[in-house]
Amino acid sequence: MTIWDDIAAERRANADVLDTLTAEQWTVPSLCGEWTVRALAGHMVVPFTTTTAKFGLAMLRARGNFDKANDALACKQARRPTAELAQLLRANAESHFTPPGSGPLAPLTDTLIHGQDLRMPLGIEDRRPVERWAQSLAFLVTPAAQRGFVPTSLPAIRLEADDVDLAHGEGPLVTGPAWALSMTLTLRPAALPHLRGPGLSTLTAWIG
Repeated sequence: MTIWDDIAAERRANADVLDTLTAEQWTVPSLCGEWTVRALAGHMVVPFTTTTAKFGLAMLRARGNFDKANDALACKQARRPTAELAQLLRANAESHFTPPGSGPLAPLTDTLIHGQDLRMPLGIEDRRPVERWAQSLAFLVTPAAQRGFVPTSLPAIRLEADDVDLAHGEGPLVTGPAWALSMTLTLRPAALPHLRGPGLSTLTAWIG
């Protein structure tokens, strides 16, 4: 399988989850900022429903603030019927869209992270294949990930995944599964209970 096959599989898996949700579950807060599950689903289909011109217009209306433009676009798409959101995600699973200047590890990581933003608040324990998380974690510890995923340089700690052969950094140790390390590096405190080690307090303070 290629990385694009992995991305397509994750998009379909997220669509499968959306297809099972009750009306109440669509209103549950996700792990992604202030977005509900429905707003998060809207965000996940933005790349497939928003042209470059429409994105530029959203940026203009937001006075150049990417976060505000991103939120406006997600909320607009979230007004679609719930079945349509799942269908759009599944229909575009094979898309090779990448953010400008980014390679396929960006959409893979985005899809994995948002999949857990969706699943964890709903008590869905499917962590997804560890091999995919290994690819994303290897990406997240690089400077390239500071464009949209990891907001600042990582603290002086050593990260070690206990389910794949991957380690990074020097300093007090933090260890745990690749998915939990990846979620933590993208500022999801909900993953912290799945990590351990003397560097955990430093990592927790870094998240803020």
